[in-house]
Amino acid sequence: MKTRREFLRSTMLGASSAWTIPMFVERTFAQLHTEAKDLAVQATTGKDDTILVVVQLAGGNDGLNTLIPFADDAYHKARPRLAKKEKEIIRLSDHVGLNAAMPFLGSLYKEGGLGIVQGVGYPNPNRSHFVSTSIWETCDTSNRSTTGWLGRYFDNACPGADPTVGMSFNKTQPESFGALKNPGVCLSSPELYRWIHSGGEKALAEEFFAELNQPTDDDEMVSGASIAMPAGGRHGGIHSETNLAFLERVALDARVSSEKILELAMKHKTGIPYDGTPIARNLNLVARMIAGGMPTRVYYVSHGGFDTHFKQANAHDRLLGQLDSGLKSFFADLKEQGNDKRVVLMTFSEFGRRVAENASAGTDHGKASCLFVAGAGVAGGLHGKHPSLTELSEGDINHSVDFRSVYASLLTDWLRAPNLTPILGANYSKLGLIRA
Repeated sequence: MKTRREFLRSTMLGASSAWTIPMFVERTFAQLHTEAKDLAVQATTGKDDTILVVVQLAGGNDGLNTLIPFADDAYHKARPRLAKKEKEIIRLSDHVGLNAAMPFLGSLYKEGGLGIVQGVGYPNPNRSHFVSTSIWETCDTSNRSTTGWLGRYFDNACPGADPTVGMSFNKTQPESFGALKNPGVCLSSPELYRWIHSGGEKALAEEFFAELNQPTDDDEMVSGASIAMPAGGRHGGIHSETNLAFLERVALDARVSSEKILELAMKHKTGIPYDGTPIARNLNLVARMIAGGMPTRVYYVSHGGFDTHFKQANAHDRLLGQLDSGLKSFFADLKEQGNDKRVVLMTFSEFGRRVAENASAGTDHGKASCLFVAGAGVAGGLHGKHPSLTELSEGDINHSVDFRSVYASLLTDWLRAPNLTPILGANYSKLGLIRA
């Protein structure tokens, strides 16, 4: 009698036979088979256990106009055009409130399902988008690591897991998925969205995945899907693999996963409406995967556009509103499924913005910011201390919470990683973000 996990893995491996890349199969799938074969107890999966959804707010979200210190005179003096008035916020305390563009998160906070971590950052911060994002993704402030924090979680806490232990719906695989053994899969597909949301035929989606897996003469691109290689050849893949091997693996991952993903996406019918924004579509697809019982433990999506140097006010409010609307639909969908107690969602951004607005009615790259942790399992409320707006470092607020303490809380108390040292490099203090 085969276990459910053995059946799932053999099914996926059988699907991959239509696209044969012996090097990848030998180095990855065979290794996963070997590891799983000798396990007395199969690793828990997203079908059986808790799930983490990571939402990247790409570009550097302005934390001061997200979680607004409306009672601080220094805030209003530094931002004569951008500062929000008290009537433009959702009051959370006598000092801070949420941007009024986020009514759902405001209600979730009052219900106890939203934790807000204030002043999140890291020592000696970097204002480069690429470098700071890499630091958040790898947990390495020296920016030398070739693996990511989630990839190390997959390797160390999910032995024998299916390749879909982590799933990203981005154009490129996130650096946080970089791993020695199992870096999860990355799927980016406008055609898949069109098929799901427009009621198209299955053949349309199958045609896309067939095109995705056609050989190409361009080592920097797989036909039908944008898979851009970062500078220096760094990517969220398997440590030390070549760029060509990375592209081959991504193509195979898509092929191996496509039939299962399409089957589940077609199967789940929700009565919850979603907006047509990219973040809402991504969250819709994540909800479909969860409803269908995918073994994925971590889902990763991105919401971009937060690099607000110019005329920030309306653009930033719009982005926060899109996030809020997408999360409202997502959590309502999970509740309708009966999966709301199994999912925690975390947002992050590579840095915050300067305290003072610039001459273009925008804000420039800063350092510390805030982030959200949401879900029925979250210990709601404000975590950490709101940073001072007068005791600054080169015009930026100082961090009071190391972001790795957020990761430590989620890894230990939600994903139940047995040992943080091989994942984060050290044991960081936890914040009590998850209900006991």
